[in-house]
Amino acid sequence: MTHDVAALREELMAMAMADHQSSVHANSDDPAEQLAWRRLTARHGDRLSEIMDECGWPTAELVGEEAARAAWLIAQHADRQLDVQRRALHLMQQAVSAGSAGPRELAFLRDRTLVNEGRNQLYGTQIAGVKDGAPVPWPCAEPDRVDELRAEVGIEPFDEYVAKFSTT
Repeated sequence: MTHDVAALREELMAMAMADHQSSVHANSDDPAEQLAWRRLTARHGDRLSEIMDECGWPTAELVGEEAARAAWLIAQHADRQLDVQRRALHLMQQAVSAGSAGPRELAFLRDRTLVNEGRNQLYGTQIAGVKDGAPVPWPCAEPDRVDELRAEVGIEPFDEYVAKFSTT
């Protein structure tokens, strides 16, 4: 299996690199660029689904830290494939419980999945957009507890995080 793991590691990292290069087009004014982004994330989501069939969640122990993070990024961006996101969330939750994945990434994926389901997020990690230079986060289920929940999983306070998206 060592050869397969090395190939899987390389494949995941290549997918993450393609994602980074294409993500600037996610909200492009050009429909062709948006479509290219959607097609890329759909291909990646399909492949991640196959990987999860073959080996469960690709943990750092299995594929290395960088490739495990790449798998998380692919799941995070599989916005039009809720089944893939939900499955990744479930497998990643098991990996976090077993101590083989990080709670911070899990929190981001949980919020992303909740928002894609039309529900309020828990950790305040998802930003709907920027209006008049100010970031507009998706609604949170428990706004009074958001910083407490964020601290539990190692995410900086909400105000600090949201300030990163400000254009003013």
